[in-house]
Parts: sequence; C-alpha cells; structure tokens
Amino acid sequence: MNLIQPPILKKGDKIAIIASARKISMSEVQSAIAILKSWGLEVVLGKNLFNTDNQFSGTDEERAADLQMALDDASVKAVISARGGYGTVRIIDKIDFSKFKKQPKWVIGYSDITVLHSHIHTFGIETLHATMPINFSKNEEALETLRKNLFGEKLRYELESHPLNRNGFAEAEIVGGNLSLLYALTGSCSDIDTKGKILFIEDLDEYLYHIDRMMMNLKRSGKLNHLGGLVVGGMMDMKDNPIPFGKTAEEIIKDAVKEYDYPVCFNFPAGHIDRNLALVFGRKMKLDVGENGSFLAAQS
Repeated sequence: MNLIQPPILKKGDKIAIIASARKISMSEVQSAIAILKSWGLEVVLGKNLFNTDNQFSGTDEERAADLQMALDDASVKAVISARGGYGTVRIIDKIDFSKFKKQPKWVIGYSDITVLHSHIHTFGIETLHATMPINFSKNEEALETLRKNLFGEKLRYELESHPLNRNGFAEAEIVGGNLSLLYALTGSCSDIDTKGKILFIEDLDEYLYHIDRMMMNLKRSGKLNHLGGLVVGGMMDMKDNPIPFGKTAEEIIKDAVKEYDYPVCFNFPAGHIDRNLALVFGRKMKLDVGENGSFLAAQS
C-alpha cells in the first residue's frame, strides 16, 4: 500500500524555513529565499531561525518550537530545514505530530533530517530527501529536482553502470537517508522497517571501520536481509587509520550484502554531494540495475 502523499504545491503556497540542527545566518539563506519566491512561493521564516546556542540554531526548546509551528500552521504547505549538522534527534521527542498526521505537508532535507524522514515514515507519510537552502547555489540540477517534486512533476533518473553493482529489478517503497543517522535511530520509536523496501544510504566524513560497524548493525538488526533493493549514494570524504582498513566504503557495503540477491546500485547522485538529486521517501519506485546502467523512477 502506498504511503500518504502530501498535497503538491502551487503558486502562492507558503513554505517554512526552520533549522532543527546547526546554526545558520541570514546571509546563508538569503539567496535561497529569493529562489523559493521566484517559484511563486511565500516564504515563512521560523521565529528562532537565526538564534545561536553554541553550534545549534537556538536551544532545543527554540528549535522544537519553530518545527512545531511549521507543522501545525495549516497555511504552511511545506517545511524545509535550512541545513543539517546535528541536533534533530535532540528535539524529535518534543514534537507533537497529531495535527501533521491529519494534514500532512512536505518535510524536506537530508543529512541530519534523516531523523524526521524516519520518524514520519512510521506514520505512513511521504517526505522529500533533497537539497537544503544552505546548498541551493551549489547545483542547478539538484535544485530543479526539488522544485519538480514539490510541484508534482515525475522524475526518472538514469545512471551509468558501476563495477560493484548487482543487477536486478525491484518495485517497492524507497526509504533511508544518512547511514549514521539510521544507525543512531536503531531500536528507537523512529526506527524504520525496511522489509521489502528499497533502502537508500549515504554518508560523509566517517572512518571506514565505522562504516563497517554500521553496516554490521544494519545486517544484525535484520535491515538488510529482506530488502527489495539497495541504492548507495555519495560516500564522501571517508577517513582511515594509519593501519588501513583495506576496503573502500563501497566495498564494505557490497561485502555486507553479498549473500543476498536483490539489486544493488552504487554511485547514485544524492547525499553530501553538490548534485544531490531529490528522492521521495515512501514513494513506490522502480529500480532496474543492468549491465548498461540503471534507472530509478516513480511507479507509473
């Protein structure tokens, strides 16, 4: 059964910018505000958006208040986090989602926003894994896929083949996000059920041995054995110890799922990369991995 799709946006709709994690300045979001307005949207800024509490965009209470406002305001049709970093997991249990569940709206972001994607997935509502205002100027294609998804245009992504790919076809809901956050949410009320689904993972700035540890966690907790498929995004700026681990992040992931037979697609352009193409989490997708390349597209 498909998840609930929030209403697509139309010109004149309101989109709220909040910051659930790291602090942000007006100069860092000014151009993004102009872009959203050029799409015909009315931009609402969180009351505490530019507050500072050490590395955070305000205290836990202030960040939670902005997110709660954006979720509860019926005139706001989409909520986008200004940036990631760390901090959303500190406020997730302060949020009352009762109004949101009755009137779903798009929740947008990636990285630390995986906490929101995972938590909302448990309600059976789609979310949008996509670029955020801090990154709007980095890649026009990433930005355009965000716009198209928000306004209801279907996308199909075609990819070149990758030597580590495993061929096959899957048709299932896509879920996931940042590997470190999926690992951190294991066993919590925000943990996702991956059975029969296409799992997307990406990460940044991790030690290779920790990538292995996280993949072992996903494997031992049953998140890898009954997947419909696996899509691996950017695994960027990995670190190693003086005694090398001996494998790349991609090789570690391939090794963790070698005993299964579902399709595996590497090098999907999403995550902590400039070309961060939008994915609708919870949407039923077709994944086809073949000798000459792969495609990922929404079910027609």
